[in-house]
Amino acid sequence: MERWMRWIFGENGVGGLLGAGGVERRVNALVWGPPALALMLAVGVVLTLRCGAPQFTRFGQVLRRTLGGVGRGRRGGPGGVSPGKAMCTALAASIGTGNIAGVSGAIALGGPGAVFWMWVSALVGMGTKFAEVTLAVHYRQRGSRGEWVGGPMYYIQNGLGRRWRWLAWTFALFGGLAAFGIGNMTQVNTIAVSVDRAVAGAISLTAGQRRALALAIGVVCAGITLAVLAGGTKRIGDVCALLVPVMALVYTAASLAVLLCRREALPGAVGAIVRGAFRPEAVVGGAAGITLRSAVASGVGRGVFSNEAGLGSAPIAHAAAETDHPAAQGLYGILEVFLDTIVGCTMTALVVLVGAERIPYGQAAGAELAISGFSSVFGDSAAALVAVCLTLFALPTILTWGLYGGRCWGYLFGESAAAGYRVVFAGAVVLGAVMELRAVWNVADTLNALMALPNLLALLLLAPQAGKLARSYFSGEK
Repeated sequence: MERWMRWIFGENGVGGLLGAGGVERRVNALVWGPPALALMLAVGVVLTLRCGAPQFTRFGQVLRRTLGGVGRGRRGGPGGVSPGKAMCTALAASIGTGNIAGVSGAIALGGPGAVFWMWVSALVGMGTKFAEVTLAVHYRQRGSRGEWVGGPMYYIQNGLGRRWRWLAWTFALFGGLAAFGIGNMTQVNTIAVSVDRAVAGAISLTAGQRRALALAIGVVCAGITLAVLAGGTKRIGDVCALLVPVMALVYTAASLAVLLCRREALPGAVGAIVRGAFRPEAVVGGAAGITLRSAVASGVGRGVFSNEAGLGSAPIAHAAAETDHPAAQGLYGILEVFLDTIVGCTMTALVVLVGAERIPYGQAAGAELAISGFSSVFGDSAAALVAVCLTLFALPTILTWGLYGGRCWGYLFGESAAAGYRVVFAGAVVLGAVMELRAVWNVADTLNALMALPNLLALLLLAPQAGKLARSYFSGEK
């Protein structure tokens, strides 16, 4: 037992965990520790088995019904959006700055093997995302403005009954608060920092000019956010349907250019990922202090943060889709995780492993590792390229999390409160651009964990219903 406690909480046990660093960092390390990540994986396994493992047994059908149906699907009726636009809205939130900075950090702290465990979490997360999207569409309802509204708070209320409404309120409260952190201030701050680095690399800026640049970025992003959010689900879906393919195309093209030019290093990078998944010290050396525990924790944690499976956020966007069957939209949930983690995060990981001049294993790292990887091909323009990609990633994330937070606040206090929430949310964009956000990152991560826990409990309780919906859909398809 003592050995397992050390593996879970670290060599110094719970006391060591609670005694290091700031309060917010200690709380965050506790709520996002291995037990919470293990819970997410366990729920994903249960839902995968209940729903017939569609991410494995029906992946060809997933591709045909989603990517193969582009341009031929439903266009969206009154108060709804097309299935593809609903997925783009959800993808806009999950494909964020974490796909660049987060993946780089996972490799630095967990070694190349962290990427393997990121894949594992994604494969399991596909089952979770399929189930929660399916339940969100099944239990959704019409809002006061005629729009479809749904998500964990609605499948808790309408699926589990009124006596579980306290759980729905818990999710909505933490979801509304979490949107200000992970979906707002941290995202715009990343845009401001990356643009500042790119500009500073070209011209010299005074401290005052750098503050003015950050403020200008915050004001522009806030204006865009307020204008888009005011248009409701349809406008958000239209904007995300435009931005998501563009950002995917730009980043994929840049990544493939690096991988093509550094193709001789690709076999070694893939080999390091596989070997490092089980024997990280054999890849990075014992001096870095990277263990199997850190490889698993970094990879699974990054995977969860990247694709948001189990977090409960994406079902809010998918609930607006006009679809013939709830499980049909669940297929888009599977594709969403695949594109975000298996494709997007893997691109970043390979660029870092084949192109970065030096990876500081055992130390915290971020977007600078990705810049180093792109620099191997694009030279001094790599910082500007990453700044463009981060902006394309982060801005849609802000828009979609504004939708998520507004839906949560509207559930708690009514649609009129949601309008006020959007104004405050836009104001926080300006604040986030000019603030130092070290503590905000940890608080945001903690709030994400607190919104995930009620969602995971609800998914376990509703797993039989998710399985029933999956069976009815796939039997009809036959």
